[in-house]
Amino acid sequence: MGRTSITLGGVHLNSTVTNASGPRSATREELLELSGAHQGAVVFKSCNPKGLESPDNLKNPGVDYYAALARELAPKNTVVWGSVVGVTEDEIVDVARKLDQAGAKIIELNLADDFVANSVGPFKSHDRLRALLKRVRDAVRAVIAVKVPPSVKREEAAAIAGIFKETGVAVAVCANDLPKGLEFDLATGTVKAPSGPLSQTHAFYQAGGGALDVVAVGGVGSGAEAYLAHLTGAKAVQVGSALIKEGVSAIGRIDRELDALLAQNGKSSVSEIIGQVKFA
Repeated sequence: MGRTSITLGGVHLNSTVTNASGPRSATREELLELSGAHQGAVVFKSCNPKGLESPDNLKNPGVDYYAALARELAPKNTVVWGSVVGVTEDEIVDVARKLDQAGAKIIELNLADDFVANSVGPFKSHDRLRALLKRVRDAVRAVIAVKVPPSVKREEAAAIAGIFKETGVAVAVCANDLPKGLEFDLATGTVKAPSGPLSQTHAFYQAGGGALDVVAVGGVGSGAEAYLAHLTGAKAVQVGSALIKEGVSAIGRIDRELDALLAQNGKSSVSEIIGQVKFA
């Protein structure tokens, strides 16, 4: 096991660095390129039952297309990380079930997108969120991750993390919305900021109390940024913008930079720094 390997929701990942759902992850060719270019999980683009032509960020050919890809990649020891959207609870449950049956190890419910928020509205009430998550949990065997809307406030993290734990959700995918211009020292793990949650990722890490794994999405384009996300509680990071700019090589580059920083700071595993941020 390398320094950047991790266990996420009970699933072993050879690297904490993965692609984010969407960028360069929509077609078979893109997903095969991702699976061959880096050692972490491969995150599929969010899909619904029959496919979508709009909105553009959710354009996809439908769950059957991705289920076929999952069946192709899973036997090759690729950790398949499916992503689900839908306009009804039934659609979300059906898509999650098909990806699960095809071999996806992690199934991410993309409840952060307006496409879901404006139809299913899972975060309109705790009861609605709880009911949906229970239905999905009953339908699949895979690890369930929930992508949290960036609009969810940090003070809401405790209640929502409680619902996740109650319904068997193991992973929260959260915004890495750290303050701009944040001064930090990776060698000591310190930041110059008032004590308190630094990001949505950090808030959910604290709220989870060790029973919830958190994935940071956004703002990770270097090993140093990945290191900081880990310090604030992320157990894995998803890369989007750097993937668009550089191509699939960005993920391997970030992983290597993170590995070098861990070695430089005397850490044998990324697990040693998760949630260990200090305030100066």
